[in-house]
Amino acid sequence: MTALDEARELLREFPVVDGHNDLPWALREQVRYDLDARDIAVPQGAHLHTDIPRLRAGGVGAQYWSVYVRSDLPDPVPTTLEQIDCVRQLLARYPRDLAPALTAADMEAARAEGRIASLMGAEGGHSIANSLGTLRQLYALGVRYLTLTHNDNVAWADSATDKPGVGGLSAFGRAVVREMNREGMLVDLSHVAATTMRDALDASLAPVIFSHSSSRAVCDHPRNIPDDVLERLPGNGGMAMVTFVPKFVLQAAVDWTAAADDNMRAHGFHHLDTTAEAMKVHHAFEERNPRPVATVATVADHLDHMREVAGIDHLGIGGDYDGTAFTPDGLSDVSGYPNLIAELLDRGWSKSDLAKLTWQNAVRVLGAAEDVARELKARRSPSNATLEDLDG
Repeated sequence: MTALDEARELLREFPVVDGHNDLPWALREQVRYDLDARDIAVPQGAHLHTDIPRLRAGGVGAQYWSVYVRSDLPDPVPTTLEQIDCVRQLLARYPRDLAPALTAADMEAARAEGRIASLMGAEGGHSIANSLGTLRQLYALGVRYLTLTHNDNVAWADSATDKPGVGGLSAFGRAVVREMNREGMLVDLSHVAATTMRDALDASLAPVIFSHSSSRAVCDHPRNIPDDVLERLPGNGGMAMVTFVPKFVLQAAVDWTAAADDNMRAHGFHHLDTTAEAMKVHHAFEERNPRPVATVATVADHLDHMREVAGIDHLGIGGDYDGTAFTPDGLSDVSGYPNLIAELLDRGWSKSDLAKLTWQNAVRVLGAAEDVARELKARRSPSNATLEDLDG
């Protein structure tokens, strides 16, 4: 039996819980949620990284669907609700394959039924509009994690890719974390500044997650996790879910992206501009400077290091499919997870370790957050504090 055969066999018993997939935003951007135009019951390889046949081929047993909205929207809450509605439409349309999941027990029930447990995560604190009541209502609608920031700061938390604002978490930011603990909503520290990571670990009574982040020691990008933070995960009980985005996992890709962005700005374009004129400039740069390519081994290098620092009980997978333009060789879409598991088998990872990586850790962490919430709700009322109350 080859390592790939062994990987597929293992995933039949302990499928992948993936921490982050941006399919809802891709459906919004491409077809304004027209699910007839992007019927994921059939292969959508020309348009998407994700469809049900490839989720099945990849051994995915649970998926956190990101209900991300852009942080520059003047009123992000209605768009977040539309994203939640998109996930609900998917669940209603594909009930034989996708199972709604709110709890760790729901995840296990879906696995027993052979369906893909479908959970939701909101990507960015801007989605709560500085309102603890809105936070609670997102939880009531099924959102089971909140990423504290996206690429930009919020008023109460610093992002990894923005200038320092409040120096980590403000007083209101700590109140957000406490309220998330009380609800049972996981605190997601992907995208946040290292100062915010440390403040959140100080504030949280429940396990935290990184839904799609890799190791900063292996690849020096601010979106990645410093070793001192990884070292704190055992004490917190949380987990880091390695991501596949090349510019976060391959140092050469980090450097190439910085040069490509500088080239765009030198020609008068924003580095994220995708208009035809801007892309001509970008493609000309890429023709002169071929893009470095990450591989399955690149991602496995991160996992080897993260296991050494944090321990096997604190690792998971968060591919960021349909949220990135580029993917590693061997991990081009959601069918690729067996290739990563085969690579880790070849590196000597045990089947019991891989079962924790793919399934068991993620289920444990959500269950632990539920346990903390039950205890807190027994002795603490909901908070109605405001940003102005706590931060002035």
